[in-house]
Amino acid sequence: MKRFVVLILVMLLVVFALSVRLTILHINDTHGHAWAFNEWRNPGIGGFAAIATLVDEIRKEVQQEGGHVLFLHAGDVNTGVPESDLLMAVPDITALNMMDLDAMTLGNHEFDKPRDVLELQMKLANFPMLSANIVYKDTGKLFATPYIIKDFGDLKVAIIGVTTEETKILEPIYIEDLKFIDAAKAVQKYVDELRDKVDVIVVLAHLGYGQPKGNYNTSESLAEKVHGVDVIVDGHSHHKEMKNINGIILVQAGYYGKWLGRLDLDVENGKVKLVSWKALPINLKVYKGKDKSGKSIYEYVWKEIKPDPDVEKALQGFKVLGGRRLDTVVGVTKILLDGERQNIRSRSTNLGNLVADAIRWKAKADVALTNGGGIRASIKPGNITIRDILTVHPFGNTIYVMKLKGSEIMKVLEYTATIPAGKGAWPQISGMTVKIENGKVVDVKINGKPLDPDKVYIFATNSYLAGGGDGYSMLKEWASKGYDTGFTLAQAIIEYIQEALGGKIEAYDDSPRYQKTE
Repeated sequence: MKRFVVLILVMLLVVFALSVRLTILHINDTHGHAWAFNEWRNPGIGGFAAIATLVDEIRKEVQQEGGHVLFLHAGDVNTGVPESDLLMAVPDITALNMMDLDAMTLGNHEFDKPRDVLELQMKLANFPMLSANIVYKDTGKLFATPYIIKDFGDLKVAIIGVTTEETKILEPIYIEDLKFIDAAKAVQKYVDELRDKVDVIVVLAHLGYGQPKGNYNTSESLAEKVHGVDVIVDGHSHHKEMKNINGIILVQAGYYGKWLGRLDLDVENGKVKLVSWKALPINLKVYKGKDKSGKSIYEYVWKEIKPDPDVEKALQGFKVLGGRRLDTVVGVTKILLDGERQNIRSRSTNLGNLVADAIRWKAKADVALTNGGGIRASIKPGNITIRDILTVHPFGNTIYVMKLKGSEIMKVLEYTATIPAGKGAWPQISGMTVKIENGKVVDVKINGKPLDPDKVYIFATNSYLAGGGDGYSMLKEWASKGYDTGFTLAQAIIEYIQEALGGKIEAYDDSPRYQKTE
């Protein structure tokens, strides 16, 4: 009997030894939100200092139980918060270094700025910025490290990075020397190389959920095409969700660091088993009304997470450095200027109209067209600061002016007719009204008169679209018909508010200048 008990214990020990816990913590699309920030009736949310506290707690918990932890970022650390943008995301990378990030994949917004900015970021990072599908056009050599292997002793994990091929459309200005090869083919190449050398293969992707609507991969199409992958940690589409496609676990943790994804896996006898996935809210709250004194009452969605003092202190220094000029007041608005993502990318809004009007005003143009995806936030009623303007338009794009015939403007509008609602390429316009029905441009008026196909108009846009961004390739072809004014959109908006609007906005045109019906 004793021998039988001993045998059972030995067998249990063997089974236990073959089971290893792997916890993957992940964030994505933080877009400069290194600091805690406020949303409507949701103050003090997110922030790398609070995330650092939670990451540290989970690391200790898992390691005490004999498991291992990976902390990953699925791309787009750049562009979105003025202090970060002004300081080239150095605050974000410093904080991620302090948090011992294991790896990050290159997102499309890592290419928003000139190459030397990204090269600086890659040098400052104590973690690798991965991508297996970006190569130099002239040599075919990889632009970045394609993968790393984390060796925990009893567990080896490969992390392969990939970047959306859509980057060539979304961020064309600073990538002319680069080629984005098929992400699925790149992943499969390295999976075939690594599968027998590691226990787990993780693809750290900036591809986005959904089925592709162009010649590029999403994480879902990737999962349908490749074999030998265990997990895809994704970004780009701002989803907060876990999926399972062909036995591959897909996870994505929202955006702006409002959640920390936690994926728990057991690796048993060479097989990866899902234990659980959660999106842990970072100090998100529920508004419960006001008390008798008029003070707002909030309840935590999950729990209060105290900021890590060291990370918070480091970030505060950067905020002071970048924030002094940003607090300058340039005007006041009595109304909400609507730049919400779901609105600005699907219809005309008062802020979309204002930004397009500012471009046309500054350029002294007949017509202006800008992309809704370049407008990144709303402006709430109250004082308007430089910070607000740079939050709305953080990219540093300049105004580009061309002389175009009406027939050429019509070609631009015919392209916009192919853009589905929700895409960043959706146009916001000034100086004209456009009606599109069933995919065809049926009516265009410029300054109240029908578009004349033979007349030459002064057409203003932003340098991103003039460089072919968001699929406006025809504008790149016609760039020689015009010039870059050098005026940034942010500065044009500030001057327009101060000079054209007298610094006060009590109401603003929100008429549907661009109307599209199916």
